Amino acid sequence: MQPTLATRADGLDIRWPDGTVGAFPFIWLRDTDPAGFHPQTGERVFDLTAVQLDISPTEATLASNTLVVKWPDQDTPSHFDLDWIKAHRPGQPRPDPADITPLPWRAELGGGGVPRHSADAILSSESGLSDWLATTKRYGLSIVTGLADTTEAGVEIARRVGHLRETNFGLTFEVMSKPDPNNLAYTSDALPLHTDLTNQELLPGYQFLHCLANEATGGGSTFCDGVAVARDLRAQHPDAFRVLSDTTVPFRFHDRQTDIRSRKAVITLDTRGEVSEICFNAHLADILDLDPALLAPFYRAYRQFMQMTRDPAYGIALRLSGGEMVVFDNRRVMHGREAFDPSTGFRHLHGCYVDRGEWDSRIRVLHRPQG
Repeated sequence: MQPTLATRADGLDIRWPDGTVGAFPFIWLRDTDPAGFHPQTGERVFDLTAVQLDISPTEATLASNTLVVKWPDQDTPSHFDLDWIKAHRPGQPRPDPADITPLPWRAELGGGGVPRHSADAILSSESGLSDWLATTKRYGLSIVTGLADTTEAGVEIARRVGHLRETNFGLTFEVMSKPDPNNLAYTSDALPLHTDLTNQELLPGYQFLHCLANEATGGGSTFCDGVAVARDLRAQHPDAFRVLSDTTVPFRFHDRQTDIRSRKAVITLDTRGEVSEICFNAHLADILDLDPALLAPFYRAYRQFMQMTRDPAYGIALRLSGGEMVVFDNRRVMHGREAFDPSTGFRHLHGCYVDRGEWDSRIRVLHRPQG
């Protein structure tokens, strides 16, 4: 059986033998004509302002698994492969191998449940790289093992994903106790759970923390899945969830050289209404400038969220060893650190960031058909 074609006042309907029906407005067909895209770059070169929005074809036919549409403003008809147009019909989101559903986790995961992947597998094979990328996106967290004792070893893994994200702390950064620190990470103090650089216009995506030494007493790493906390907040305290997803608040980082500010909601939703980002850093939160009438409900919601991040039901703790690197989605998984005593040994982590877009791009490229 062949697909059937029907013409409406403003478009075409195609029905496939499996029952799939596609509705194709004429202006969509004109805008999506394969001839309107550059043959090498794939970028659209068609100029929408060159045609009227109510354009109609002079003829539309099905032939040899192809939809052929003739237009009054051009001599060459548009040719659409029927399999292609079925997969890309309006209202049907383009399939995306990087659209990986998050797997929310809580304390039951434990440090031992964090997915682990060897550096050798990630570096030596595309399948090893692909598995690690997908698993890390699903959990928002993974540990890479077997790294060499050099700062470049962790960066090499990050560059397998894409370009590094430079910030005011540099292209890479050292997490260790320093004199005259400009950030709490550069002290030996405990760090409550947080997401990094909430003051930035766009928070960095994935963070890489390569452990080169962890000999001091204390200094364990802590993590909490913001998706799990936000989903439970929505179910248990819907008013608080609404406040934290609707209200933007100021964040700021400033030192001798910089003064970087931004406004963010603590919880960001995607187009499907699902939790897509967490922006939570009590230390970088600037002075609240909300209308006085909004302060009481915001503080109630904010405090509720903060208390949940500290609930033992959500957090996990682990101690990194030399040669291990923790990798996590900084816009989903909150991280922290237990205090440590630098007089008892050296603690040194080497870090960098890769944005979410780079991560997803690598997943898509690795899923392209070979050959």
